[in-house]
Amino acid sequence: MFAIVAPGQGAQTPGMLSGWLRDPAHAERLRHWSGAADLDLVHLGTRASAAAIARTENAQPLLVAHGLLAHEALARAVPEGAAVVAGHSVGELTAAVYAGVLTSTDAIRLAAVRGRAMGAACDAEPTSMAAVVGGSELDVLDRLAELDLTAATFNGTGQIVAAGPADGIQRLAAAPPRGATVKPLPVAGAFHTPFMEPARQAVAAAAAATRFDRPRQLLLSNADGAVLTSPEEIRQRLVDQVVRPVRWDLCLRALARMQPGLALSLPPARTLANILKRQYPGIAVVPVNVPRDLAKAAARLEADTGKGEPAHAGA
Repeated sequence: MFAIVAPGQGAQTPGMLSGWLRDPAHAERLRHWSGAADLDLVHLGTRASAAAIARTENAQPLLVAHGLLAHEALARAVPEGAAVVAGHSVGELTAAVYAGVLTSTDAIRLAAVRGRAMGAACDAEPTSMAAVVGGSELDVLDRLAELDLTAATFNGTGQIVAAGPADGIQRLAAAPPRGATVKPLPVAGAFHTPFMEPARQAVAAAAAATRFDRPRQLLLSNADGAVLTSPEEIRQRLVDQVVRPVRWDLCLRALARMQPGLALSLPPARTLANILKRQYPGIAVVPVNVPRDLAKAAARLEADTGKGEPAHAGA
C-alpha cells in the first residue's frame, strides 16, 4: 500500500516549474491549464517573483498544477485500490485527481476560483495567520480563545496555525502561550475560518457545476482524516474546507493506522516530506520535486506493487 500526499499554499518557490517545462508534454499541459485557470501559469512557474506567486490567486492554481505535472507518470504505476491519497488545504484538489475524483483541468479551474475568491475575502477586513510551535495543545488553544483567534490548521509535530483579526495575531506574537514560539506568516488573511465565507460560496457555485466521480483510490478528508467514498460528500467537504480547520494531524494518524510502506510527497515536496519523516520515521518517503524524481518514484512503486494487500477503508 502506498501513500500520496499533496502540499498546500506556502510551499511555492520562484522558478519551481522551470525544469518541468523543458519537456514539451509538460509545457503543453501547463499551457492548457493556464486557459482553464485564466492565468499565465508558465510565467508564474518560471519568471514571476516570490511576491507574485505568494498572492493567493496565483499560489493556489500554481501549486495544484505543479503537483499534477507528476500525475500521468505516477498514475500508471499505482494500481487501483493500492494507494491512500491526502492533500493539505488546496492540495486536497490535487489529491482528488490522484484518487480519480476530478480531472486535472477541473482541479486547476477550481483552484483558480478558490484562490481568487479567498484573496478577495482577505481584502474585506484585516486578518492574518501565525504558526504556533511547541507548548501544550491545551495551553495553545486556551490562549487562542482568549484572543478570539481560531486554530485554523493542526499540522502535527507540535504546530498549530492560528488565524483571525490582525491585531489578535499581533497580541499572540507579543505574548505567546507557555512554552511556545509564534511566527507570523506572510499570508493575505485568515484562511480556514469564517472570514472566508464569501469564498466558500464562490467555490460552492463552481463545484456544483463540476463533475465528481467515485474515487478509485482511498481519499482522506483533511477535515478529520476520514476516508471518503461518496462523490457528493467529497464535493461538499472540498467546499466547506475553505472555512473549516485543516486537520493534517488527523490525516497523519490515519496514515499511521494504515501503515503504508511507501509515501510519495508530491511537488513541491519538502514541507510534507519533512513532516512525515519527523512524525513517522518508519515510513519510507520519496520526495518528488523535479522531473528526474519521477522515474525513481515510479520504479519504487512498481517494485513494491504486489508486496502488500490493496488499501481498504477499515485499515
